[in-house]
Amino acid sequence: MKIIVLTIFTAIALTACGQNVAHNTVASVAANFQKDVVPADLSKYRQATFAAGCFWHEETLFESIKGVVTAVSGYAGGTKVAPTYEDVETSTTGHAETVDVYYDSSKISYATLVKIYFEAQEDPTQVNGQGPDEGPQYRSIAFYRNESERVVIENYISVLNKSGKYKKPIAAEVKPVAMFWPAEGYHQHYINTHFDESYVSNVSIRGIAHFQSANPELIKPGHNFAIK
Repeated sequence: MKIIVLTIFTAIALTACGQNVAHNTVASVAANFQKDVVPADLSKYRQATFAAGCFWHEETLFESIKGVVTAVSGYAGGTKVAPTYEDVETSTTGHAETVDVYYDSSKISYATLVKIYFEAQEDPTQVNGQGPDEGPQYRSIAFYRNESERVVIENYISVLNKSGKYKKPIAAEVKPVAMFWPAEGYHQHYINTHFDESYVSNVSIRGIAHFQSANPELIKPGHNFAIK
């Protein structure tokens, strides 16, 4: 997500696989995200934890989904205690940029969140990255909290691998959640207030809109970047 100035080649590639979004639409939808109220007590909600490239993208994507209460950007999968963004960016801590998703299980299932996680990735077969975000800190990891969640993840990976949709195997690691470390405050809900930045508008929002345009029934009212 440090890649702010895109090369012409990358811009062309993103145009091919992404969704063009008008600036006024982006501003309007971002304003709706800013109005979302996060409950003071999140203990009654379930959690799902995923890593797949830049956590800004993943956080906003999941917060647009019906039944998701909020998402927190952070770091997981590594060994260093209380890592900082600068630590993780060295690619030496083992951590990946991760989102912890709080959801209402009466409105959306864990299995649906897993499906969204894989289907929303630009390329779930990409190793150590997503799109222009490359390195082990951007690798894909589907974390689980219990045996039931592990089975759901591995069954869905098996379905994707057998589907013939991809020429290479799904790259996501499947790991238990050992510890999730919330990222610094300035990373939380970053896209909502930084939608004019080049990386955010040309990579993150375009990718989110691409998924939303194909799955409008999953998106909260006013949170769909793909609606003109």
